[in-house]
Amino acid sequence: MQPRVIDIWAYTESTWSQADLTGFKVEATDGGIGKVDEASNEVGSSYIVVDTGPWIFGKKVLLPAGVVQSVDFDTETIYVDRTKDEIKNAPEYDENLFREQTNRDQFGSYYGGTRS
Repeated sequence: MQPRVIDIWAYTESTWSQADLTGFKVEATDGGIGKVDEASNEVGSSYIVVDTGPWIFGKKVLLPAGVVQSVDFDTETIYVDRTKDEIKNAPEYDENLFREQTNRDQFGSYYGGTRS
C-alpha cells in the first residue's frame, strides 16, 4: 500500500475549514489531550492550537490541520491521527515565533506530510 501524501497545513475535509473549532475537545489516538484554544482556517496554513491543561502542565501545542482525522460536531470533538507522546514531543509552540517560516518548517517536518 502506497502512503498517501497530504498537505499537512490543510484540512482533509473542506467543511472543517469553514467551521469555528475553538473550544472543541481534542482526542489523540490514545486519549484526550485538551481543548482547542485557537483555530486557523487560512488556506495553506490551517492549524489548531490545543490548550493541554494539566496534561502537559498548561502547555499549548500546535497541530497542523492535516493531522485532523475527523470532527464530530455533535460532541464538539476533534480526533487527530497522532498519539499523546507524538504530540507531547512536538516542537515547542511559541505564538510570537510561529509566523516565521523556519518555525513553521519545524512543525511541518515533525508532523510530516506522509501517512500510510
